[in-house]
Amino acid sequence: MSQDNRKDMPLIPRSGPPARAGMRMGDFIPPALAIILVLLMAIFLLIPIGMAISSAFEKDGHFSLEWFAMVTGSRLMIEQMLRSVLLACATTALCLVLALPLAVLRARTSFFGQGLLGILLLVPMILPPFVGAMSMRRLLCQFGSLNLLLEKIGLLDFSRALPPDWLGGGLAGVVILQALHLFPILYLNASAAMANIDPAYPQAARNLGAGPWRTFFSVTLPLMRPGLFAGATIIFIWSLTDIGTPLIMGYEQLTAVTIFKELGRGNYFGWTYSLVFIMLSGSVTLYVLGKFIFGRSHAAESSKATVSADVRRLGAAGTLGAWLMFGVVIMLAVLPHVGVALMAFSDRWVNTVLPSQFTFKHIAFVLSDERTYSSIVNSLKYAAGSTAIDIVLGGLAAWLIIRCRVRGKTLLDGLMMLPLAVPGLILAAGYVALTNWHPPSWLPAWLSLEAIGPTKNPTWLLIIAYAVRRVPFVVRGVSAGLEQVPVSLEEAARNLGASQLGAAWRITVPLVAANIIAAGVLTFAFAVLEVSDSLILAQTEQYYPITKQIYNLATSAGFPQTANQAAALGVYGMAMLAGTMAIASALLGKRLGAIFRA
Repeated sequence: MSQDNRKDMPLIPRSGPPARAGMRMGDFIPPALAIILVLLMAIFLLIPIGMAISSAFEKDGHFSLEWFAMVTGSRLMIEQMLRSVLLACATTALCLVLALPLAVLRARTSFFGQGLLGILLLVPMILPPFVGAMSMRRLLCQFGSLNLLLEKIGLLDFSRALPPDWLGGGLAGVVILQALHLFPILYLNASAAMANIDPAYPQAARNLGAGPWRTFFSVTLPLMRPGLFAGATIIFIWSLTDIGTPLIMGYEQLTAVTIFKELGRGNYFGWTYSLVFIMLSGSVTLYVLGKFIFGRSHAAESSKATVSADVRRLGAAGTLGAWLMFGVVIMLAVLPHVGVALMAFSDRWVNTVLPSQFTFKHIAFVLSDERTYSSIVNSLKYAAGSTAIDIVLGGLAAWLIIRCRVRGKTLLDGLMMLPLAVPGLILAAGYVALTNWHPPSWLPAWLSLEAIGPTKNPTWLLIIAYAVRRVPFVVRGVSAGLEQVPVSLEEAARNLGASQLGAAWRITVPLVAANIIAAGVLTFAFAVLEVSDSLILAQTEQYYPITKQIYNLATSAGFPQTANQAAALGVYGMAMLAGTMAIASALLGKRLGAIFRA
């Protein structure tokens, strides 16, 4: 080929932006999309949170520290904050104890049924812990199923002493329930971190005389730190701001529960938003520490191993031990689900280990009762709308972050991941502040969003809240797929005349379709059973989603009949979430853990 002909070819360099002479109209689309996405996240994430924060430092239209001083000077509020932090620390620690040994065992050994056990470990994620709390109280309370069983076999005597409360009540019960629900997140992160460690480093330590335990604590564990801290950060923030489980367990002296109750009563005072500001500050601080300090990868980590991983094939005895380890954790984790199912199908369950009579009337009630049926329809509607938004916005963001050379993509990435640091409780408080805002007289009245507020018709508010909360899942899921597709395929399409956006649409999107579908399915599943946003933003019964209707039934005066109905509604939710999780796991495989990284 002649030199002149080569000059006419629209070459795309591998580093740096293409030359101005070679740019086509389509090449201006990525920067424009990046600006639009940043603006959307600012409008639907930063502005509501900013309005909540401003309410904490405003009184009579002027800046004031009075509300903040009232909160920080209150002994009761300080005790609630410390109790909340203790709860989050205990939950995170218990998740680490449950998840880390299983992740190491899976990464360093091979045994029969390993894949099946890994899938079963995801089962706890299909049910919000506040739903399982109803059944766990029945199974493990003082006169619950476990103690009745122990009495039956002669290990307990109720006539001599009161039986133990296995949940411990209060703090211990909430910690156990949260940990049994959240430990899979840490397990996925730990497994991914183990897979990214070059086996040459642990092997070098062993060759220098270090034993297995010293090698693990001196070499392997420090290299796992970014992944572990990423998962632990999500768990800590989630447990710190959980409101459903403490409410059901009766452990309500927590900051998050106080915020929920005050917002539910319509008390939009500055001191309530001061609590929101304090919780937000803690969450964002943890997020920053995890992403930029503790979450940084060591130089010793490598995406490509220099030697093969030292995976030991277990014999019959080792396989039995591995099944025992996984089995005990899985059995404990699925207890809430088993209990919910038993409650849903029980007709009589009084002073017996298991229900003495079974019925389908609670399951049928969910579909025949207008309130419970409409809550299912509402959740499906909210989840479908938010998932559609997330696929479009999250997919575009992932493409811009991974594939394009646009200015400010670090800012875009940070904004898209920020919802992981902003709990649903905080975001919901921001939307409450936004819809409670009244424009001044010199602005048009239609700027008021009161019509879509929690006490009116919050359909769009819930859809947007769900979308903002779950968009990081799509960004991470699609990014994981883009990293597996060679960029040379897009470059070849561009050399043949396609624009950057056109090459992505015709070449890359079909290749990452499985990741897009999996991320969308996972996003939909978690939106269906979203808790914090649902409990706060849906205050009118006809717009209740599933989780708000479950909470309404579980706390109503008709207990235990309404509790059985709540459990039946939970069974429908479990079925939907279990199916979607199975699809996401099959499509993403080991890359599923990347979605839960901060």
